[in-house]
Amino acid sequence: MALAQLKTYTEEDYYNLPEDVRAELIDGQIYYMAAPSRIHQEILMFLSKNIANYIDSKDGPCKIYPSPFAVKPFEDDNKTIVEPDISVICNPGKLTDRGCSGAPDWIMEIVSPSTASHDYIYKLNLYAKAGVREYWVVDPIEKSIYVYFLEKDRFKAKSYTFQDKIKANIYQDLWINFAELSL
Repeated sequence: MALAQLKTYTEEDYYNLPEDVRAELIDGQIYYMAAPSRIHQEILMFLSKNIANYIDSKDGPCKIYPSPFAVKPFEDDNKTIVEPDISVICNPGKLTDRGCSGAPDWIMEIVSPSTASHDYIYKLNLYAKAGVREYWVVDPIEKSIYVYFLEKDRFKAKSYTFQDKIKANIYQDLWINFAELSL
């Protein structure tokens, strides 16, 4: 007896989803995402505000995009489009009308129970392979932050808590003080 075949979806299928549907396309499979929690959104706003204020104060070329924002980590791959919680792109040539084509410089994911394995395992490897320079995984339940910084072709990792002040490795002088996050 033959095994059932999974349908392989493409970029075209992803962009034909209804606008109110949150999903990611990973290796040709569509993964639907639930609406984020209030805590998730508070962390998202705290981080976005800190990073945006820093970029504005330096008059830098980088742009910050919170989710929903489509990121196609590999330009020539039409079977993977993710929606990181926060994407920082410093090369304006990667920006398209649909989002980002190529690896962002910095990605942050805020873990929810339904996405934990994707964020900690699959996306970590995907982002390293794509060449994302820095990847943060923020876990509201554990009150932890894992910072991964790309050196050569692999990530170096450090762990922090919500009481720490953390340096963004892609910048000389950006520090985010998680102790200021009032949840």
